[in-house]
Amino acid sequence: MWTTDTRGKLGGGVLLALLGAGIPALVGAAMHGHTGAPYRETRLYFGTERPGGAPPVAEREFDRFLDREVTPAFPDGLTVQPGHGQWRGPDGRIVRETSYEVVLLYPQKGADERGESIERIRRAYEKQFAQDSVLRSDDQVNADF
Repeated sequence: MWTTDTRGKLGGGVLLALLGAGIPALVGAAMHGHTGAPYRETRLYFGTERPGGAPPVAEREFDRFLDREVTPAFPDGLTVQPGHGQWRGPDGRIVRETSYEVVLLYPQKGADERGESIERIRRAYEKQFAQDSVLRSDDQVNADF
């Protein structure tokens, strides 16, 4: 019959063994964790709802925008993911809408120039589709192709 004390000692021993086995793996990963070259990853989130009861941005409209504005600036490739998001409007109301996430990956070298292109894309979408904003997030990553 197991007692609480025995289970505690056994559980602690198993935990220590697992931690002991994991520490060398973590150290190895830390020493050899960088694969590839430094890249910047930018994610843009494009909402589709328009003010004043106008119909949302249709998929074909968004595809045309990609073809005209995004692809020429990033001809080497990009990823588009459909989404459904929400945000709190200036009036405090929650707005739920279909959205598109565009993922751009480009070398860290020359990232400032690419950043200017991204800002032009954001402004163009906001103007063309009467949007308050296009969310942008940036990360530094390592990539290997």
